[in-house]
This record gives sequence, structure tokens and C-alpha cells, in this order.
Amino acid sequence: MHVLLATAGSRGDVSPYTGLGVRLIAEGHKVTIATHAPFEEMVRACGLDFRALPGDPREALKSEDGQKWSQAKSSAIGMFRQMKVLKKEMVRAAGALADVAEEEGPDVLLAAPMVSTIAYSVAKGLRVPSAGVFLSPSYPTREFAPILSKGGSFGPLGNVLAANAMVRMVGSAYAPASAVVRERYGLPKLSVGQALREQNTEKWPVFNGYSRHVIPRPADWREGMEVCGYWWPHVAPGWQPPAELVEFLEAGPPPVFVGFGSMVPGDGEHLGRLAATALRQAGVRGVVQAGWADMSSLQDENLITIGDVPHEWLFPRMAAVVHHAGAGTSAAALRAGVPAIPVPVLADQPFWSGTLARLGVATPPVPMSTITADRLGAAVHAAVTDPRFRERATALSALINAEDGAAPVVEFLKRL
Repeated sequence: MHVLLATAGSRGDVSPYTGLGVRLIAEGHKVTIATHAPFEEMVRACGLDFRALPGDPREALKSEDGQKWSQAKSSAIGMFRQMKVLKKEMVRAAGALADVAEEEGPDVLLAAPMVSTIAYSVAKGLRVPSAGVFLSPSYPTREFAPILSKGGSFGPLGNVLAANAMVRMVGSAYAPASAVVRERYGLPKLSVGQALREQNTEKWPVFNGYSRHVIPRPADWREGMEVCGYWWPHVAPGWQPPAELVEFLEAGPPPVFVGFGSMVPGDGEHLGRLAATALRQAGVRGVVQAGWADMSSLQDENLITIGDVPHEWLFPRMAAVVHHAGAGTSAAALRAGVPAIPVPVLADQPFWSGTLARLGVATPPVPMSTITADRLGAAVHAAVTDPRFRERATALSALINAEDGAAPVVEFLKRL
């Protein structure tokens, strides 16, 4: 079958699908990933076909609206600002995705959350089956608060009410884009709420690419929604670690990783100095990943600054990892079995931060909005000196690595 997989967002919203795509190719399918142009090289290096969707998430986060989003003091304000950023992009993305789907002629359309509402309507218009492939639990449940809140629970009723409120807020950003697609194919007009009810009635398949040992499947989810296990980013064949990084790792005890992935929190030079001070206070060596924050190179024999290095290779060699708690980086730390120090910035990161802390594999979060070298240094020291963090992380890693997250998607395609 020809599978068109559509996704949008940061690198962490794209890289897990390279692993899923490679697995589907191994099962005999043709796989095309449609996403932003900056990720073309990463996708093609994995042997996957690529089609471009408009937008550059890095530039969006650097924009005035993107900076306001990342600096929001509450989840509600952050959500409002996020929708303002997304609304500008979604109408263009909707037309582009429809164009790509018509040109590619797929047998099935798989969609990540950011584009799932649009992709669902495109698939209806082209009369091909579709399914959601999500990296976080995105449907309402009584069991925990919605992922775009700060996690935890508001109680069964409060969780559902909060989730439905967020669905309405998100729907306001996607409604114009969805309307464009439905008009293009002569489909009946539907609000986002009506589309979700239609999906529920049809038992539209949704595959959630995370482990049940991290977030169990809610008992009140409908049939057709599966928790599969993680989809791991594919490492391009022939990749080799930088020689200077290997030399640094071999020159002393395991260091602590510090990186904030696709986040652009502002002054990279300041953030780099803060990280260096925190690691020095904790008495550990450090591997600092520049990332989209552009954390500057640091002149310290106990630190090394790196670019992109596959987390599956790097994290098992670390004493602990300081990260922004995006879904993908959180998964990589869990896979490696190393303690984490979450530094959430926005979106679902507070949710994953709280989840890691409750599992006992991470320290309490150190939010980017209130971070100091002293707070970060104390958290790093706790993570590397309290053996319980490592013990729990190792045990959970064994459970996660025993799962085959791609298998349910493979079976779905076989049934089609």
C-alpha cells in the first residue's frame, strides 16, 4: 500500500514517524511523509519519500507571536497565543496537504495531531481510509487533565470539562482550514466538535505512540483508540558520532546532557552560561546541545557543545539528562533508562514533566520561566546522587523496550 503520513510542528513532531515509516517499508509498503521543508533531509536520509508542507516551525517560534507563546505565564494564556500562531498557518497547510494527497494518490492517509482534523477531511474527500497517529494522549478522559494543561488531575468531571474547553479552543484555530478542505470536496460543513462526534461514531482509528507503562489506556476511551508503545526515530545508516564527542566521553565519568530541542527560549548565550554554572555547582561534566536555542559554545574542559546527535546513541552514555520534556525527548530518556531533570517551556511539556516526576524517573520540574542556575544545579545533583532515580528509570526502560509500538499500525494496514 502507499501510505501518506502527514505531520507538522517541531523536530520532535516529525522524527518518531521516521521510525514508523521505516518499519512500514520493511513490511512492503511505500511511505511518503508530508511535513515542513526543513525536515526533508532527515526524512530522505531514512529512505522515505518526502513532500513539503508550508511553514517553518523554527521561524514561527522566533516570531513575536511565537516568543509570546513560549513566555506565557499560564497554560490558558499560552493556549490562546498558540492558537494565534497556528491559525495563520493552518489554512495554507490545508490546501497544500490536499494538493499533495491528490498528486500522491495514497491508499491510506495517516495523520499526526496537528493536522489530523484537516487530514480526516482530505481522506473523506478522496474516499480513502485514514487514521490518527498521535504521540500524546489527545482525547478527553476522566482519568487525567488534558495534555495542554499542566497535567495532574482536576477530578473526573473537571478533567472532562477542561478537555472539552480545550477542544473548543483548538477547534477555533482549525475551523477555517477544515472548512476550506470540506468546501473543496463538496463535503457537508462540520464544526470541529461535529467532526469529532463523527469520528467517534465511525470508531475512527487512533494509534497512540507511547507506552502503557507510562500512561495506561484510559478506561473511558472508545473502541478504536489504542496505546501502542513508542515509535523510535530512525538513525540513518552509516551515522558515526563526532570524534571529539567520543574523545570527551572516554576522558572521564558519564556526563549530564543539557538540551532544549526545538525550543527557542531567547538568549542562547545566557542559557548556556546558566547551564554551565548549574553543572559546575552539581560537580558533573556536561554535554550541551546547542539546539534551536543556539546555546553558545562554552570554554570549559568539563563541557562540550554539540549539534544534532541521535538520542538513542547519546542518552545511554549519560548520568542524567536535562531536557524540555517534549514527548520525543521524554521518550528517548525513558528508553535509555537514565534519570531526567525536566525544564518545560510550553504546550504538552508540563504534562510530560509531571508524568516523569510521578513515575519517579525524574526530579520535580524546573520550569524555564523560573529557572536559575541554583535550582537547576540542585536538581542535577539530586538526579545523579539519589540511586532511586536510576533504579526506577532502568526498570521502566526494560518494560518500554520490550514493546513493539509499530505492530498495531502494521496490523491495521493488513486489515485494510
